Amino acid sequence: MIRKQEITTFEFPENAVIWDVRDTGAYAEGHIRGAINQPINDLSAESLSQVAADQPIYILCGGGSKAPRAAEMLESIDDSREYVVLMGGTRAARDAGLPLEQEG
Repeated sequence: MIRKQEITTFEFPENAVIWDVRDTGAYAEGHIRGAINQPINDLSAESLSQVAADQPIYILCGGGSKAPRAAEMLESIDDSREYVVLMGGTRAARDAGLPLEQEG
């Protein structure tokens, strides 16, 4: 099941699994705290096997176009899980004043 939620109204649950599906360069430039880089081209059944089946996976990208595609890809691999697309992505989070982290 795919749900959508505005990132600006998202309450980050404790231990949330948040996948940032941008490439590693974009992720390194700035990502929301707790997000794991999981590039869209690397998504697979193996990626999903690392997350408990009852754990929702929150998906975001830079501006909101890759995340819905990533959710559809993941749902085609395993449609019994819950995927939540964080609309607006990292850009909307930054514009809303959420702190971003950088690598390196």
